Amino acid sequence: MLIEDSQLNKFIIDSNLVSKADLDVAQKEADKKGVRIGEILVSTGKITEDNLRRMQAYVLGIPFVDLKTRKIPFETLSLIPEPVARTHNIVAFKKDGDSLEVAMLDVDDLSAIDFIKKKVNLKILARLTDVESMKNVIVQYQKSLKAEFGDIIQKESATLKTIAEESGEPASEEDLKKIAEDLPVVRIVDTLLKHAILQDASDIHIEPMDDQLMVRYRIDGLLHDAMVLPKNAESSITARIKVLSNLKLDEKRLPQDGRFKIEMNNEKVSFRVSILPTYYGEKTVMRLLRENVSGFTLEYLGFHGEGLERIHNATKLTTGMILTTGPTGSGKTTTLYTVLDILNQPDVNISTIEDPVEYQMKRINQSQVKPEIGFTFSIGLRTLVRQDPDIIMVGEIRDNETASLAVNAALTGHLVLSTLHTNSAAGAIPRLLDMKIEPFLLVSTINIIIAQRLVRKLSDKKEKYILSKDELAVLAKTVDLDRVLKILKEEKIVKATDDWNKISFWKPVASKDDDGYKGRVGIHEVLKVSQPIKDLIIKGSTNSEIEGQAKKEGMITMLEDGIFNAVLGTTTIEEVLRVISE
Repeated sequence: MLIEDSQLNKFIIDSNLVSKADLDVAQKEADKKGVRIGEILVSTGKITEDNLRRMQAYVLGIPFVDLKTRKIPFETLSLIPEPVARTHNIVAFKKDGDSLEVAMLDVDDLSAIDFIKKKVNLKILARLTDVESMKNVIVQYQKSLKAEFGDIIQKESATLKTIAEESGEPASEEDLKKIAEDLPVVRIVDTLLKHAILQDASDIHIEPMDDQLMVRYRIDGLLHDAMVLPKNAESSITARIKVLSNLKLDEKRLPQDGRFKIEMNNEKVSFRVSILPTYYGEKTVMRLLRENVSGFTLEYLGFHGEGLERIHNATKLTTGMILTTGPTGSGKTTTLYTVLDILNQPDVNISTIEDPVEYQMKRINQSQVKPEIGFTFSIGLRTLVRQDPDIIMVGEIRDNETASLAVNAALTGHLVLSTLHTNSAAGAIPRLLDMKIEPFLLVSTINIIIAQRLVRKLSDKKEKYILSKDELAVLAKTVDLDRVLKILKEEKIVKATDDWNKISFWKPVASKDDDGYKGRVGIHEVLKVSQPIKDLIIKGSTNSEIEGQAKKEGMITMLEDGIFNAVLGTTTIEEVLRVISE
């Protein structure tokens, strides 16, 4: 559906929106830069983006729809998940029989149309719309979800109260099972889970308070209040989640862990459940794991330049170790899965031992530890080595025995991938030494160590600004700006003649319904265990000495990578400093 510039030019002249002289200048500029004439006309302020879209719609014969004041039924709106709607600027606004009308800002986004067609199994009718219309509809997701959730709570709370009042004494397992299968409770929990999936939450926290039940979602790494429920809803909601997770209903004194799986809009989502007794009742936390997530690339995760090259080189080796480090929830496992995806070829046998299996991957033998029956990382790893693997992934090195077995596997002709909990790449060395691994074994096995954090990404609503001299001086106390500038120039992000007085950073344009961030991306440091670093390890050098040598060899630290991403407009300086200082 590509529009020829000649077609667009003719319509623009006929519409008298732009003079012929301005059009000729724009055409020369477009030819010179190798872009479409529409982009030049918008960037020079001759026409607005919405004007351009209306003209494109007319030339293509695609209807243009105005959704600025239109209220869309939730059942139609939710056919396209909110994350897809935000990312691709595409929303469903009218369903008629076996066809679905969708409004878009770019009708050339064929991948989005194809994805939605497969997801809803309906005929897709594409329509063009403007930016304000898109914003209005995106905001409706939040409002519709809250309204739907609120209606259910209001309708069912009276029934829940009756249930709670009926059970004066501690309820038996049979009573709790009846409560858990009661229709109001089922509806509330189902809506809660659906709400979390549509909000793209990574965790759900259900926290009993003195006089209420607080529900919070972790979205893009930060907790947000989602809903306040009546206090009497606690026992029935907890019982329902226990039933789904196959946990003991009448056990309220000890912590319990379980998991369950649901399917929504053809997407399978696993919930890892943890229940902990607290002063006011049982607190429930559920981690959402999307099983169909695959096809990530290292570039998509935020790797670039020298660090990206080092990882690709490490994947070509047939022995040794690739380690990822960082705190819980920093994306370590996702990075390892992405590396596994690169390594996943027909001529290799890949086996994993994980806790839990977060993503299911084809052609990879994945095992989950079960400590309660004695199936631990160390026992699983001993067995894996006898399974003729080429590549082994150990979900986490937690103890001396697992560390020793992983190092021995790397020494005996296997490529081993694993994770560690340390704050930096260099910090992995003393951590392994602390696990009683001999220095000479470390230098013989470790190829690269990746350290990472996740920062929130800026949405499309952002604006440029340049730091003042005082602000640059303050930032220079935290990060080596000269090194960052050198990296930016090497990767041709800025001009060779630019300095910090000309380089822009970005900040979010927040609104009532949007804080200006959407999604997360990794910031990384990739330490290659070179010969000079091996010598330092053998000598028993400190973290800072190892990191200093790695920087001399071109390693970008996480903080430097964060500032690099802030210049790109991926995130903000404030977000980088918040995450690194945590």
